[in-house]
Amino acid sequence: MLRFFRRFPIILHDSFMIVIAWTLAMVVRYDWPLPIEVEPIYWQVLPIVVTVQSIVLWYNGLHQGIWRFTGIYDLATILRSVFIGVLAIISMLVIFNRLALIPRSSLVFFYPVSLIFLLGMPRLLYRLWRDQIPVKFTILRQEGLRTFLKPRARQRVLVLGAGTSGDMLVRDMLRSHDCGYLPVGFLDDEPLLQGGKVQGIPVLGHIHQLHEIAKSLLVDVIVIAIPSATEEQMQQIIEHCETCQIPVRTLPKLNDMVRGTVNLNVLRAVAIEDLLGRAKVQLDWQQIQAKLSHQMVMVSGGGGSIGAELCHQIARLNPTALVIFERCEFNLYQVEKSLRQEFPTLILYTHLGDITDHTAVHHLLACYRPQIVFHAAAYKHVPMLQSQIREAVRNNVLGTQTLAQAVTAYGCQVFVMISTDKAVNPSSIMGATKRAAEIFCQAMNGRSTTRFMVVRFGNVLGSAGSVVPLFQEQIVRGGPVTVTHPEISRYFMTIPEASQLILQAGAMGRGGEIFILDMGKPIKIRYLAEQMIKLSRKVPDRDIKIVYTGLRAGEKLHEELFYSEEIFEKTAHKKILLADHRGTDWDQLNPILQELTEGCNHYAEQKLERILKNLVPELSLSPFDESEP
Repeated sequence: MLRFFRRFPIILHDSFMIVIAWTLAMVVRYDWPLPIEVEPIYWQVLPIVVTVQSIVLWYNGLHQGIWRFTGIYDLATILRSVFIGVLAIISMLVIFNRLALIPRSSLVFFYPVSLIFLLGMPRLLYRLWRDQIPVKFTILRQEGLRTFLKPRARQRVLVLGAGTSGDMLVRDMLRSHDCGYLPVGFLDDEPLLQGGKVQGIPVLGHIHQLHEIAKSLLVDVIVIAIPSATEEQMQQIIEHCETCQIPVRTLPKLNDMVRGTVNLNVLRAVAIEDLLGRAKVQLDWQQIQAKLSHQMVMVSGGGGSIGAELCHQIARLNPTALVIFERCEFNLYQVEKSLRQEFPTLILYTHLGDITDHTAVHHLLACYRPQIVFHAAAYKHVPMLQSQIREAVRNNVLGTQTLAQAVTAYGCQVFVMISTDKAVNPSSIMGATKRAAEIFCQAMNGRSTTRFMVVRFGNVLGSAGSVVPLFQEQIVRGGPVTVTHPEISRYFMTIPEASQLILQAGAMGRGGEIFILDMGKPIKIRYLAEQMIKLSRKVPDRDIKIVYTGLRAGEKLHEELFYSEEIFEKTAHKKILLADHRGTDWDQLNPILQELTEGCNHYAEQKLERILKNLVPELSLSPFDESEP
């Protein structure tokens, strides 16, 4: 009832417009005043017309439309309602008086045209008034007399992209008078848009003219409103933006925007991820959900960069419960807090613990009996682990052994180990230990009902210990930015992309596979550093120096994703490849693992290094590495 009274003024307005439309239709035919014989018919028919047409308008929900947001949908509702109303009125009047003295032209032409105009025009004018005219009294009420007399300064905005997203964004700027943005023009490479106007804002030229146009218009902010742009296109656009030395904002990718909503709230600064040159990953979410939905899922190392993102992706897929095993107290606290806020209905179990702790691992698996385990726990800092061989072996190799053997004992269905490109022809202790863990998982497959698989990929942007946070910190301090070698390159992908492809590979695997994620082209670290400096509106080697410090212990100039003898094959997903790996003899592997355990127990690091080289013969340590104490 309350809702009815709130909409009553609109219902009253529409009914009054019906009266005016019917009156105009009769007057156009008979002139004013109406002839004596017609006037009684007019008054007799008017209640029928108003009643029938009002019922049709009510049934079609025209009164529910909010005038401030009047659009095509409301126009379609008006057209449909008037058309149906005319048919209903004709039917009623034929029964009433067989249309005596009712002009046919008025009924089928003048009346519907007048009513469409009278219903639509007030709504349109109201929207134009709310969108285009500054509401000074509202500003006065909200911000006081000082703001009223001296309006807030607005930044002059040049929008790149005059498509649907640009249109919606500029409409939001014009509607929100206190947003602080004043659109002054569009740039777009579409020839048909040149010289035109969008929301009254002119399309001034092509994107390659950005520098000249931004300078001539005294632009304060550049906004990139092309969420469908590929990363290659984004790179070109940002290169043009960098020549202007003006702050740049952008819309997220369409896939990243909630329900595709375009407004000022989703604008963000350009991030280094926008410059990777990688196409958006398309996943078979139906296949992934079929594997993970209503399953008990466990993530080891769930507080790390990849582990935490895996937990968030898994939580969206409706698992029976999610178990997180993490040794870092703070990381576990952070991921638990985030998951409980974002997924309040998720059944979540979090446990502090170490994968090398046999008792803790078996207790956890006995309690929850997970069907799927993602093993993300590992040490990964290459230079540090060069002189920490025991800890690297104990955590990355023997920890994997402990967890893998435990999952087979408790009937786990799938075990997915997360590996690294540093496991290929390793030049570091860290890479060798990850390769040893790969070998162990391959050997474990087929020895129980658990399906073991490995997912191997390169560097992840923004992960803990990666170059991106380091460069950001160095840029904030004013430099220098340290790069180990001018030619050093790495494969990169974003944390969400890596995590999603891990889930996809896990859903595809049948056991025994080594999946390699397609990392695209390797990126030079020097280029990454230069781009991050430019994003901070600084000039590399002028405002912030780039210093080359030399390769660190265990580092390679270029990483590899495959061994030369691994013949890779395509899978059902174009971003996931399958390595045709060499087999491993369990009878030979088991004694080696026992020796590694003894070496860790006796802290015999030289022995551990020798055993590791026997297990991973391709390990190639430099003389500098081998001389480390």
